[in-house]
Amino acid sequence: MALLKKFVENATTSATIILNYRKPKVTILPQPHPLRQFGQQLTDLLLPGSCLLCGADSGRAPFCPACAADLPPLPAARCPQCGEPSTQGERCGSCLKEPPHFAGTLALFRYDFPADRIIHALKYGHQLAVADWLGELLAARLGGRQFDLVVPLPLHPDRLRERGFNQAVEIARALIRASKQKLAVDCLFRIRATPPQAALALKDRVRNVRQAFECRREISGQHILLIDDVMTSGATLNEATRILMLHGARRVDVAVAARALKH
Repeated sequence: MALLKKFVENATTSATIILNYRKPKVTILPQPHPLRQFGQQLTDLLLPGSCLLCGADSGRAPFCPACAADLPPLPAARCPQCGEPSTQGERCGSCLKEPPHFAGTLALFRYDFPADRIIHALKYGHQLAVADWLGELLAARLGGRQFDLVVPLPLHPDRLRERGFNQAVEIARALIRASKQKLAVDCLFRIRATPPQAALALKDRVRNVRQAFECRREISGQHILLIDDVMTSGATLNEATRILMLHGARRVDVAVAARALKH
């Protein structure tokens, strides 16, 4: 009877959300029912998965080997600080002229088709298996490098309620499981809601995220790895790094799943 009662309560909550779908903001996001979670885990264990890009059998991975091999690579010669292409892998002119606050950038792929579809599947399709896959790849690419703290880029509480999860946190969790690092979700907070960066010019992006973050943890002398899904202009990650450095971080490196290149 207790299980039946929980099932009815969960169904009622789900129905309420569906009926109120057109409201501008949903303030309560119920957790998946335990039976549904168990069913999904059992399905993942017993049945082969399908590639999110082509639909082929992918085993327990989110992508088949062929699609994973076709993901757009970054150029071999790129700036070690911002990740943009450079002639021989030296620091680019932009970083020499106006250095970002972060010391280095690690990225897995170029933000182009079909890598952009992978990020969209995670952020908007709630395909959390993608976050696990990306986090494990980042951990492997780090090659054993250790950091004092791994800090995911935070979402503003309003955006977090709308989406239901923070993709940077999910990637960071997978990374620390694979590399035994220390995760800190109580370090950096987004205190100001800002318009999406994609529709803004570069100078407006810098202004848009100014004073948008707050650090609430003692990090003096620590080496931080800052995690996000995509770096485009780098303005958001640079502002977050600036706040971390103001609070005493010794060095901040950035790790992202994909890097959008200017050229």
